[in-house]
Amino acid sequence: MATERIIFGAGCFWGVEATFRKIKGVHNVTCGYSGGHTNEPTYEDVCTGTTGHAEVVQVEYESNQISFEQILDIFWNCHNPTTPNRQGPDIGTQYRSAIFFYSPEQEALAEQSKESLQKQLQSKNITIVTEITLVSAFHPAEEYHQRYFEKNSTH
Repeated sequence: MATERIIFGAGCFWGVEATFRKIKGVHNVTCGYSGGHTNEPTYEDVCTGTTGHAEVVQVEYESNQISFEQILDIFWNCHNPTTPNRQGPDIGTQYRSAIFFYSPEQEALAEQSKESLQKQLQSKNITIVTEITLVSAFHPAEEYHQRYFEKNSTH
C-alpha cells in the first residue's frame, strides 16, 4: 500500500474535508493549519488572521488507487483558486488557496497543473492566485473541527 499525503488550503476546511472524504482511494483527511509563523495555533488564533496560517486539510491517499493528478483536479474543482484570501463569504488570509507539498515531485506536478489551468483561463483574463509552498509544519485542528459535517448533520 503506497500511502501519500498532501495539504490543501481551499477556504473553510469543513467543506474541503467532506469533499475529499467521499473520494475512493482517500483513506484519511485531517483538518488543520499550515503556512503560518506561530507554534501550536488554535482556531481562535488563526481566525484573527495574524498567525499567517491557512485553514487546510491534510489528505492521505493510496497512490495505487488514485493519482496525484486526480487529487489535484479535485482540489481545483472544490474551490475558486482565483479569489485572493477569500472563498465565498469567508474572507481573510486563513481562507487562501494553497498547496503545501511534501516532495519535489508533488511541487512539479502541482506547478504543471496550475499552469495548465491558467492557460485555460487566459482568454478570460483571470489569474490563479494559489500559492504552492513546501510544508513547513502541519498543526491538526481541534477535535470538534474533525468530521464537522458528519457530527453536525441535520439529516
